[in-house]
Amino acid sequence: MTAKLIYFATRSLDGYVEDAQGKLDFTTHDEASQKCVNDALRPTGTYLYGRRMYETMLVWNQLGASASDAPWARDFGSTWRAAEKVIYSKTLKQLSMPMARLESTFDADAVRDMKLRATQDVVIGGHELASHAFRAGLVDEIKLFIAPIIVGGGKKSFPDGVRRGLELVDERRFDGSGIVYVHYRVRSAGTAG
Repeated sequence: MTAKLIYFATRSLDGYVEDAQGKLDFTTHDEASQKCVNDALRPTGTYLYGRRMYETMLVWNQLGASASDAPWARDFGSTWRAAEKVIYSKTLKQLSMPMARLESTFDADAVRDMKLRATQDVVIGGHELASHAFRAGLVDEIKLFIAPIIVGGGKKSFPDGVRRGLELVDERRFDGSGIVYVHYRVRSAGTAG
């Protein structure tokens, strides 16, 4: 069975993964929504990140590694550190992340081959990198955590010029944080309806 390539993001209600100042800190997960994040990412064997997402995720080198950290942080941290990571960057020369390798450019054929060889799902994070995967028709599923905030501008969660039909797989709401989780399967080409 071929692994799935999953686009995973937390975004504002008006559709941005970063605000106009480039900040990602406009949402806070509660314990229940963070457990849902962990469950949604648990089947991941490989993460694909651009430079900015790489820098954002560096905190997980240590966070969740201590017995004093919250149980949800320990859960996410241990599974994240055990997964492979492919970092796409023309500017980085070395990485300081466990189980990570560096690629200078996104190669759709290489990612397609990676999906065929993978035994666990592949998650792609970050607007620019995900845009390449959407345009190449590589994204199989979308998992979004929608934050209860309107930020008014920034980096959009989806690229312009790409149209895909979607099938709802799952949805949940978290009253404590106001976050809504939606999980969609991308319909195959020709079923854009």
